[in-house]
Amino acid sequence: MSLKVELKPNERIIVGAVVIRNGESRARFFIEGNVPILREKDIITPKMADTPAKRIYLSVQIMYLDGIDEEDSKLYFDLMRDFLDAAPSAKPICAEINNRILSGELYKALKVTKDLILYEQKLMAHATSTPGVF
Repeated sequence: MSLKVELKPNERIIVGAVVIRNGESRARFFIEGNVPILREKDIITPKMADTPAKRIYLSVQIMYLDGIDEEDSKLYFDLMRDFLDAAPSAKPICAEINNRILSGELYKALKVTKDLILYEQKLMAHATSTPGVF
């Protein structure tokens, strides 16, 4: 079974360890095989990882694209521990991410980590709008 991908003009996609940039017109192609794939809209660069949840997303993204090694795993769990220390109410989302990673479902873990980023944004918006906080 193949995955059909349509790219907008100049859109990028990561397929395995390769970044592909589309030309000036829309393109459609099919990817066959089992390889990590990320569309440009789902990619976070180190420069973009400017919040704790985004740093967690980046660490999951690296594990998804490159495979899990001991160093990446340690970084992820350190980031997750720090996040939970600061926001224990995020435990259900964090537990879901952990379960996906531990079961080898890294793409699904990445998707759930987007929920963590949204949750973090809501927490920050609430904290900055509440008198006496920050």
